[in-house]
Amino acid sequence: MSLNRSEQRLFDYWEGHRDERHFWVEKVRSIVRQTGDDRVATSQLEGELWRYYLERSAVAAPFKDAAMHEGLQRISMKNLAELIIRLWTEPRPKKKLSPPVGE
Repeated sequence: MSLNRSEQRLFDYWEGHRDERHFWVEKVRSIVRQTGDDRVATSQLEGELWRYYLERSAVAAPFKDAAMHEGLQRISMKNLAELIIRLWTEPRPKKKLSPPVGE
């Protein structure tokens, strides 16, 4: 999976900030549990990740620097949301499709 620069910046930031990472691991698990659907969870997380990126852009150096040089145009966080769902939650068995009628 390929992350854009902003997604990678968030992911790298969590690697160096254990408290922030722990918060997001728990948040991801909670959202996945509540929604019960990875697609719905991805959509919800994508928006929350962007809001978090904006918040960090006002206070944390790597984000402030990026905002100064790149601006703060809305950037997709979908790939990051999908990645952290896969990394931080237990895999669930895929739903089996029922065979077509007549078989």
